[in-house]
Amino acid sequence: MEIGKLLEDILPKARIKVRLIDLVAYASDAGFYYLRPKAVVQPIAESEIIGLFRFSHQHRVPLTFRTGGTSLSGQAITDGILVDLSQYWNKVAIEENGDLVRVQPGITGSVVNGHLKRYKRKIGPDPSSIDAAMMGGILSNNSSGMCCGVKLNSYHTTKHIRFILPDGKTFTTEKVADYDRFEKECQHIYEAIRGMQDQLKGNPALYDLIRRKYETKNTVGYSLNAFIDHQHPLDVLAHLLIGAEGTLGFIAEAVMATVPDYPYKTTAFLYFPDIYAACQAIIPLTVSGAEAVELMDRASLRSIDSLKGVPERLKTLPETAAALLVEFQANSLEDLHAKKNVFLASASSLSMLEAPLFTEDVKEQAFFWKLRKGMFPAVGAVRASGTTVILEDIAFPVAKLGDAILDLQQLFKKYAYHEAIIFGHAKDGNIHFVVTQAFHTAAEIERYDLFLQEVVKLVVETYDGTLKAEHGTGRNMAPFIETEWGGEAYQIMKQLKAVIDPQNLLNPGVIINEDKKAHIANLKPLPTVEQEVDKCIECGYCEHKCPSRNITLTPRQRIVVRRELAGLKAKGNKQDFDQLVSEYQYDGLDTCAVDGLCATACPVDINTGDLVKRLRRENHSQTANSLALTVAKHFGATAFTVGLAVKAGDGMNRIFGESTMRNITGGLKKLIPAVPLWSNQLQPTKGKIEGNRNGSVIYFPTCINRMMGGAKDNKKSVPQTFMSVSAKVGIEIVVPDDINSTCCGQLFSSKGYQAAYVYTSNETIRKLWKWTEGGRLPIVLDVSSCTHTLQHCRTVLSDENKAYFDQMSIIDSIDYLHDLVLPKLKEVHKKDSIVLHPVCTLKKMGLEGKLFQIADRFAHEVEVPLMAGCCGMAGDRGFLFPELTAAATAPEAAEVKGAEYAGYYSTAKTCEMAMSDAVSKNYESILYLVDECL
Repeated sequence: MEIGKLLEDILPKARIKVRLIDLVAYASDAGFYYLRPKAVVQPIAESEIIGLFRFSHQHRVPLTFRTGGTSLSGQAITDGILVDLSQYWNKVAIEENGDLVRVQPGITGSVVNGHLKRYKRKIGPDPSSIDAAMMGGILSNNSSGMCCGVKLNSYHTTKHIRFILPDGKTFTTEKVADYDRFEKECQHIYEAIRGMQDQLKGNPALYDLIRRKYETKNTVGYSLNAFIDHQHPLDVLAHLLIGAEGTLGFIAEAVMATVPDYPYKTTAFLYFPDIYAACQAIIPLTVSGAEAVELMDRASLRSIDSLKGVPERLKTLPETAAALLVEFQANSLEDLHAKKNVFLASASSLSMLEAPLFTEDVKEQAFFWKLRKGMFPAVGAVRASGTTVILEDIAFPVAKLGDAILDLQQLFKKYAYHEAIIFGHAKDGNIHFVVTQAFHTAAEIERYDLFLQEVVKLVVETYDGTLKAEHGTGRNMAPFIETEWGGEAYQIMKQLKAVIDPQNLLNPGVIINEDKKAHIANLKPLPTVEQEVDKCIECGYCEHKCPSRNITLTPRQRIVVRRELAGLKAKGNKQDFDQLVSEYQYDGLDTCAVDGLCATACPVDINTGDLVKRLRRENHSQTANSLALTVAKHFGATAFTVGLAVKAGDGMNRIFGESTMRNITGGLKKLIPAVPLWSNQLQPTKGKIEGNRNGSVIYFPTCINRMMGGAKDNKKSVPQTFMSVSAKVGIEIVVPDDINSTCCGQLFSSKGYQAAYVYTSNETIRKLWKWTEGGRLPIVLDVSSCTHTLQHCRTVLSDENKAYFDQMSIIDSIDYLHDLVLPKLKEVHKKDSIVLHPVCTLKKMGLEGKLFQIADRFAHEVEVPLMAGCCGMAGDRGFLFPELTAAATAPEAAEVKGAEYAGYYSTAKTCEMAMSDAVSKNYESILYLVDECL
């Protein structure tokens, strides 16, 4: 069966993925299972979803829905058709002044919260993966998190749902008419649910068990509390879909009640001599009103203690120590301090290593939570290469938590999980533990199997706890649902699945699974790959940052494919290996912007761009490397030639029409793909860049602004604008005479021409040493990515140049404006409202705050789009692969087009070109804002 061809009756070919690289890329999620789909599809409408259900039944092919792919229990993978909702199902609407929010499944929780922020509201669920996790998974897994507990989880905060059943029928709990229609059109489901309700009413013991078990976090099996919380079968079914992990239907839309996002918070790490002592503080903290109480054992703290910025105290704790990350929240400082003081009054009775030290500093709080949220992925940095990271999610009664953890630690010792770590939401008795092991041999698999069997016994029989508190049953705990719930409750779950999905084609194997060894089937291998990315555990936290995510691969998928290549090579499968290598060239290498933003979201700072640069480097022939080195050694002539070409192209446009060069290069590109596409934003730099012989600052106009730094409407060029701003505040600027032959090296670094990059970096640093009079004067660059490149070139410098480098101050134009220009200002003119596009390197350099402060000084309102991200231009990559830039800018552009602004600003010329094309407005350097307002 040519499944891709058959699916074209439902979807256009462009939204059907059947190439080998597509199937491999989607074979993994954040869990430790692996299934390769037969096809990946991207529907955009409910009619297409219905068509896919029909196709699934007609051809008996399983169907699985997936959004962010951050699930941990194997519920977002399939060997059938994988329905990717991450690109098109991303609508959000705020209702009732922020008290309600309407969401589709393909939007991340953090973006929803971003829309709610102005109303001082947020969604109830707050999983640590909220930046990457999407609403489809948050709903389908009944997510909770660090602060929401049970009462504010997905189940309890969902007001209405619109859903599609496997038979294609669509219902919504918002329409009164749908209640009668459901009874008539789905009579068999209606009556089955009624029968289950009656069964539970007739069994007080089971009824009470359900009520009791959902007083704590529980995502084992289906949400049986729906049968006793709601009366009408449509409401029951709607809430059964919450936590059903996509096995009963498709959630097309949900209306959720929001919760307060308290403006005042105080946060602290509390340190204890051991984990048992830490557990004794949970109840006092809860009683005093703590919103979050996060438990961390010594091993989990050790997994993050090498990260930059970690409190020194974490590194010196005793071997048996444990910590609680605690946060109080309130609507006023008075209420906040009152809550904190209630706890502090009782703190003396607790066994702490030192007195609590709370902080109200927003940046420090954010960093504390970044450490906590990254704790699970951080284990990837310390695991042995080739091993898999396994995260389990259990809950115990809070009063018994300390004893339960001690018993769990004994199991770690028994099964030789010496690197195991424990952390979790202590307030709810919910802990996560992480173990690492290989699955290369039957003995290793048996070890995990026996260990898990004992964990199940410990949780269920010894402590009457929960096997899955918030991560969903998936494949991982499917064999043990009956163990926790008992035979009658499990039969109700099986009956429910059978009546709604009688052919068992909707995410089969998840929740209901007759295979008692399902937890050790289809285990995911993690073969050793390149050292730049080998520590990745495929959590997916990076994906929302990637500019190529909606066109080819994400950073996680690039790594997944590298691992598949390693596996194919080991197996000697040359045919698939060669095919995958061929497809990886465009998807993995050509369309990677190497912007490094993935590292800012990765808990262990993996920059997939470093891998791509290395692979590009290895792909270059000796001839190509020699040519690049020649260009570097004669850069002045190269820059002059490119400048002439830009001027010639501009002249062609002036004579024959504005789009002449774009049409010509577009036609050539169809014949020769390597031809760069002309941008109508290209403007040659006019006039000579002149400075003073003597001055207090060295200006390094970057080559991009020397060649194409001009502006439309006969405005000054970027270099001229820099000089104008400086003159207006009385700063004398020196422009070196031989600047035209100088480059930062980014051109060669991003393309993997190492020899050319090394030569250029050393030559430039040598010049800078002379220009700055031995490091006495600061040097300013006017493109943030060029600044970043120079600031990070030290590793390729000679020893002599390293000594020079260490004594020089290389700063960005944003540093210059914030640190040197703003302090000289008094009264300035302000624009009404402006919008910013913070470029990637500005984020990596930590200069966003300075950019916002500059903008605030010159505008009454400053907007930064929620969807602001990498534009995909990546120097010249957008000229070579314009489809990358188009895809990367689309979400941000759609948001910006919703309003009109008095100015559109950024800090890198090519990024400004990309955003100008995407928004049809003139983006320009922030220097223009400053110049026009002085």
